[in-house]
Amino acid sequence: MKTKQIVVISIVVAIMAYLSFLHPVGLVKPKETRSSGGSKVVEAKAANANVTVDYVSAPAKQLIGANLAAQISDLESKLKDASSDADKLKLQKQLAKSWDDVNQPGPGAFYYQAIARSENTYQNWVDAGDRFNDAYKTSQDTVAQPVFVLNAVEAFQNAQKLNPDGVDAKTGLGIAYVNGGAASPMQGIALLLDVVKKDPNNRKANLNLGLFAMKSGQYQKAVDRFTNMIKQKAEVEPYFYLAESYKQLGMKNEAINAYEQCKIMMPDPAFGQRIDQYIKELKN
Repeated sequence: MKTKQIVVISIVVAIMAYLSFLHPVGLVKPKETRSSGGSKVVEAKAANANVTVDYVSAPAKQLIGANLAAQISDLESKLKDASSDADKLKLQKQLAKSWDDVNQPGPGAFYYQAIARSENTYQNWVDAGDRFNDAYKTSQDTVAQPVFVLNAVEAFQNAQKLNPDGVDAKTGLGIAYVNGGAASPMQGIALLLDVVKKDPNNRKANLNLGLFAMKSGQYQKAVDRFTNMIKQKAEVEPYFYLAESYKQLGMKNEAINAYEQCKIMMPDPAFGQRIDQYIKELKN
């Protein structure tokens, strides 16, 4: 399988996996969330010993094809045989990049985490946290998801210790909190709102605020977020969520137009067929 195909498939998987998370229910109140969030953290700590890089690598290798999987397995073997810390770190960086190249954040996240523990820098921890957040977003593994969130929170908190004013760490921590960290989702949203107050065009913060608006049934707010994002830079992901938000608002023509833009921006046959089905449903 070619890397370009993997990237296309991964984008589609990310969109569809996250849509399953975005059912139109209200965000729970902070008091309720603290109890729920605490439960998720306990679950994550219990699962942490089992959800390792090997655990998440196995299904990822099935997605990327035999040839690419063999190349990564070769690097993994070399890492196991490495005798010095310098050799281990070098191979961990190679593996992190290899998983990035095939757009599989789950295994890569654990390697970025290992790198950050060896080289304790702000950017290393942000890189690890971002991959754990992305892994949560694209995964449907209910055992792995709380572990991804727990590790993301830890990574961004470590980044903030090194740079308390870092925007990327604040953004990532806000996303992790809403995804199920120990803090209230409202605390996570407050962090993201603070980011866009200081940086109105911050893509990651705006995208996730739009997604969380969808989850809470605030579709007009979501439309406003995604529309502003597209004005800054037209991309398939905000266009797709814009179409979904329009659909929920009953604005069929606007939804169809946004779906059509998705097809133009991602000329993938499988993705196009799915979009055509959505458009057909709106026209009936």
